[in-house]
Amino acid sequence: MTTSPQPAVPLQVPVGAGLALALLGAVAFSGKAIIIKLAYRYGVDAVTLLMYRMLFAMPLFLGLAWWAGRGKPALTRRDLRLVVGLGFSGYYLASFLDFLGLQYISAGLERLILYLNPTLVLLLGVLFFKQRAQPRQLLALAVSYMGVLLVFGQEVHAEGSDIVLGAGLVLSSALCYAIYLLYSGAEVKRLGALRLTGWATSVACVFCIAQFLLLRPMSAAVVAPQVITLSLLNATLCTFAPVLMVMMALERIGATLTAQAGMVGPLSTLFLGMLFLGEALNLWVLAGTALVLLGVTMLARWR
Repeated sequence: MTTSPQPAVPLQVPVGAGLALALLGAVAFSGKAIIIKLAYRYGVDAVTLLMYRMLFAMPLFLGLAWWAGRGKPALTRRDLRLVVGLGFSGYYLASFLDFLGLQYISAGLERLILYLNPTLVLLLGVLFFKQRAQPRQLLALAVSYMGVLLVFGQEVHAEGSDIVLGAGLVLSSALCYAIYLLYSGAEVKRLGALRLTGWATSVACVFCIAQFLLLRPMSAAVVAPQVITLSLLNATLCTFAPVLMVMMALERIGATLTAQAGMVGPLSTLFLGMLFLGEALNLWVLAGTALVLLGVTMLARWR
């Protein structure tokens, strides 16, 4: 007597857990700007603040690089050169410019500018890799940048010309990270996302610490205890933990749902900025944020 084959039972994907990780990662990432703005109130400068953030984060990312590389071939000289270059652009320079820019603009505007990253990747691909942009992609770009300009115009009207400098620095930061994304694609497939992130961030930590040692006397490391506490929170809860949460979310629910959950980041920055920093939250800011989120969503769908 033969038995008929049983139908395959589909695996149950833990969508709820994956979405929770993606949402928590997005909110944690957005808290970085809030912590930096709070630390600036204690008279610390960007060089010193970035040094402390990376000093606390470096052991964590070195551990991540070691763990992700277990049982895999050692990095070649070519790998090391690429890791150094990617770490310099994507994490050191991007972080430094971001920290500088946050001295002049609100946390909400900073997050919106950084959220334009997919549009910058597209523009760089068109300019340097001869990729073609479809008309609807250009429409998505226009919608996104209209949203940023709306919020930018509000801040210039309220705060003055320093907003232009701050926005330019943060846009340069986003551009550096877009370059990192463009050139890291093949390396991510070969080395693995966690391993590459661990090594590239560790390289950036070395650059940030060396920058402090070159530009500041050791006495500059004496800061208010609150700065140490905030830097520790920044390094752990807003830098290392979100990386792990987003990677774990990608494994569970894929890139599309993870990216959609990431849309909560700019919104959470707005509300956290209002709550902890007293930043304005009006209809113009909400409208600009909605345009940025809409444009990036359109771009993601049409790519």
